[in-house]
Amino acid sequence: MNKAYINWSSGKDAAMALYYARKNNELEVGKLVTSLSADVDRVTMHGVRRELLIEQAHCMGMDLQIIELPANAGMETYNQKMAEATKLLKSEDYSHAIFGDIFLEDLRTYREEQLQKANIQAVFPLWKLNTKELLQQFIDLNFKAIVVCTNSKVLDDFFCGRLIDKEFVTDLPENVDPCGENGEFHTFVYDGPIFKKPVEFEIGEKVKRSYSSAEDEDDCHSDTEKSWDTEFCFCDLLPK
Repeated sequence: MNKAYINWSSGKDAAMALYYARKNNELEVGKLVTSLSADVDRVTMHGVRRELLIEQAHCMGMDLQIIELPANAGMETYNQKMAEATKLLKSEDYSHAIFGDIFLEDLRTYREEQLQKANIQAVFPLWKLNTKELLQQFIDLNFKAIVVCTNSKVLDDFFCGRLIDKEFVTDLPENVDPCGENGEFHTFVYDGPIFKKPVEFEIGEKVKRSYSSAEDEDDCHSDTEKSWDTEFCFCDLLPK
């Protein structure tokens, strides 16, 4: 079997990618790899606290490797940090990297090109799947997730802090991808078939934050969010 790690966002698409990858008899998934914004000590884009990320990995029975990203990390810095991480993973005999991307062609190409430098193969278990059907499968498999971040340009704050369930799917505006593949929303998965036990947490306050791209260079998320919808609503989750 090929030794693989999964690029772990803490959200539903990564969870489904891991679920699918475990059905691949050629892959042995041994580690979660997650980037944290060091200035706030939270998962990049999702805003999930380090403590909850660690607890999530523990509840899944998975090893976790954290990549620390400085504030306003530009593309050059991001690539350097990721290159350092992949070099370490390669030294640990990891040959494959799993991603939860579904249909963003530019992002897939970027990931593949970067990993080729380390002789690591990118794997996309969810690629080109119907996102509405995928989200329904997520619910039917009894995965549990909560929305921790919404893009204020396309989703009302009402959606931030909601559970991913049938009612959530029904309420989503037509212009929003059911899996939030265009960055419309992000989630935290706390239970499901890949968990040994649920993650316990409390729901904290909702906050709105605005962002600007890196001052000295292109932003490290430019492949997917170059339009810079700068206002986001976050639902803080508190470890129990």
